[in-house]
Amino acid sequence: MIHLDAAATTPVRREVLEAMWPHLTGEFGNPSSHHALGDAAARALAGARRTVAEWFGCRPAEVVFTSGGTEGANLAVKGLALGSPRGRHAVLSAVEHPAVVESVDHLRRLHGFDVTVVPVDGTGLVDPAAFADALRADTTLATVMLANNEIGTVQPVAELAAVAHERGVPFHTDAVQAAGWLDLRLDVLGADAVSISGHKLGAPKGIGAVAVRGRHPLEPVLHGGGQERGRRSGTENVAFAVGLARAVELAEPARTDAAARTTALRDDFIVEVLRRVDGAVLTGHPDARLPSVASFCFPGTSGEAVLLGLEERGVIVSSGSACAAGSDDPSPVLLALGLDPAVAQTAVRFTFTPATTAPDLAAAATALEATLASLATLR
Repeated sequence: MIHLDAAATTPVRREVLEAMWPHLTGEFGNPSSHHALGDAAARALAGARRTVAEWFGCRPAEVVFTSGGTEGANLAVKGLALGSPRGRHAVLSAVEHPAVVESVDHLRRLHGFDVTVVPVDGTGLVDPAAFADALRADTTLATVMLANNEIGTVQPVAELAAVAHERGVPFHTDAVQAAGWLDLRLDVLGADAVSISGHKLGAPKGIGAVAVRGRHPLEPVLHGGGQERGRRSGTENVAFAVGLARAVELAEPARTDAAARTTALRDDFIVEVLRRVDGAVLTGHPDARLPSVASFCFPGTSGEAVLLGLEERGVIVSSGSACAAGSDDPSPVLLALGLDPAVAQTAVRFTFTPATTAPDLAAAATALEATLASLATLR
């Protein structure tokens, strides 16, 4: 089986499991406990926090461990907007992940925020001028994802953050899909908050992190015992935090080479699909896109039918975001690009890990061609 659905999740790396194992067995202490087991857990948690902070280019005190990307987005968006609001206005792009969209909508519904959605062009890019026009004197937060989970388009986040800061607006970016592929240091991105999820880069599901500049008050989403410096209550998941740190240690040194190698494979795959499949439409930006994402629409087919046909031929892909559980509606991201709803429902997303090979993608292209030929006979 060829797994080309890495945007949904990646396998846990063996080295990560080995790093976690002691904290799931003999070293099982609660880091808040004042005895030897608790002290050992606290040291392990602090070490993991230092590693993740170094990756983000921030202070350890600025890292909050979460349960994943969704909680991280909720904490960053709601926490920054409510922590020190200068008004009741939030700005987001038209292609955000549902975790961001619903968090902003929570601010609208329950806290009376006005919301401005910045449109994107046909490749999924936000125009910095349109973004600037959306900002107001009472804007409390702007949030634009670094890289889209469906089409792979990479936003000019550093430029957008600079525009926001000129107006005194805190800026958050959802970097879940970019982790392991792009530089996530806060000073490079210019962001005030960056959220990630561990299972996109070889850590287990159930762990993530948010880096938040210490100058920004952060209203917690989870209330209780005051863990994570009062920003995220609940007993910390030491084993999974250690796993995330180990995944970061493994991914970052190889990131540049892996991105270059995977970009070349991705580009060759895109060329091959467009050559073999008449009418195939590449979605997302042709160049400003993640190395790991090749996404298409195949007008006149069904994305779900293509997905099933590929699985029958040993290739696992996705028809869109794995986070839109059970939805049969066209993707809001693809609609934001201006695609017809009927075309948007033919979407298929191929996403890669650094371990994806040229033979994997050659086999996938052959399987795709065979699947579409088979479906054509049923029309």
